[in-house]
Amino acid sequence: MRQHLFSIASACFATLVPTLALAADPIKIGVISEAQAVAGSSIAPAAQLAADEINARGGIDGRKIEIVVYDNHSSAAESVRAFQRAVNEDKVNAVIASYISEVVLALEPWAGRLKTVMITPGAASDVITQNIAKDYDHNKYTFHGYLTSSALAGLVCDAAKDLLVQQHKMKTAVIVSEDAAWTTPLDAGYEQCLPQVGLKVLDHIRFSPDTTDFTPIFSKIEGQKPDVMITGISHVGTQPTVQWKSQQVPIPMFGISSQATNSTFWKDTNGATEGVLYQAVSGPGVAVTAKTLPFVEAFVKKYGNNPSYAGYTSYDDVYMIADAVRRAGSTDSDKLVEAMEKTDYVGTIGRVSFKPKGDPHVHGLRTGPGYITGLMLQWQDGKQVNIWPKNLAAGTMKFPAFIKLSSAR
Repeated sequence: MRQHLFSIASACFATLVPTLALAADPIKIGVISEAQAVAGSSIAPAAQLAADEINARGGIDGRKIEIVVYDNHSSAAESVRAFQRAVNEDKVNAVIASYISEVVLALEPWAGRLKTVMITPGAASDVITQNIAKDYDHNKYTFHGYLTSSALAGLVCDAAKDLLVQQHKMKTAVIVSEDAAWTTPLDAGYEQCLPQVGLKVLDHIRFSPDTTDFTPIFSKIEGQKPDVMITGISHVGTQPTVQWKSQQVPIPMFGISSQATNSTFWKDTNGATEGVLYQAVSGPGVAVTAKTLPFVEAFVKKYGNNPSYAGYTSYDDVYMIADAVRRAGSTDSDKLVEAMEKTDYVGTIGRVSFKPKGDPHVHGLRTGPGYITGLMLQWQDGKQVNIWPKNLAAGTMKFPAFIKLSSAR
């Protein structure tokens, strides 16, 4: 009888062991990012910070979050290899990937092939969400954790209307963008919305990301005498900013400058970024939500510098993935997709909710009042100061002496 009871107990324990082991298995999130790039360097550290916070509170249903980091060296090919390794060898449950649109576009079909949830914290190309709309069943595993280029253009134009047109009576602009996948829809958006807010577009300049000498570009722009340059710069922000200052180009820079979102940009440009205006979803000292400033404080305490724009979103992405796992009660990819689609999360950049199936930008972020509205910051005396929207402003626009505003010309 005793032997029989022992056999039953052993069988029950053998059945229970896999269940206990499964419950203790970590939730693995792969992070594929550009460790050496100004805008991408915050992605992995911010993800790790979020994981540490979740784990300190007991994880998700007792399971720890484990961040597995891959440096893609800004290469789409290396990113694909990292994604394959992450899923096939390291058995990650989801992936946070890149601020570079070309990288995310290369990974998107692999997310479908390997049926693995992927979210980008910083890529902007509209094509990412358009691909999901075209082939939802295959591409539904990809989520856009940052704003699409067309949405960014709209927010830049909103800020330009208030800050440039209404305050400084500016009337003309030249669009200046790097030639990249993300700037094609951005520039199209600029060309449509700038005239609508009162800025006539005099020219549209797209330069190669390999450009090292911006003298001819700036000379051409100066000859056209626009009131402002509207920028679309992410990968090459340091060089044009330094030359803008050294050549005393008298025209303000206003728009997207991804590298300017990082607190190291002042040092990277030796202060040449003074006066540069850039759009962002969050910024130092700006309480977009109750979670924004505590995140920045924790990031600075742990890493010694403020995060770039993709750091805010990467941090939020870990929390959203963890919450989706909790709500799904599973790391099964299809169940995770369903849970991610129901995300309604207040993060560091605002209220995050994804556009639904049937929308032309399915899995893109909702924008506008009540969701993500964005900011416009300016580098002033070594600090990033938010100047728009008015209810979150910490200062007003001011420029270096070489800038000649239209009202003073």
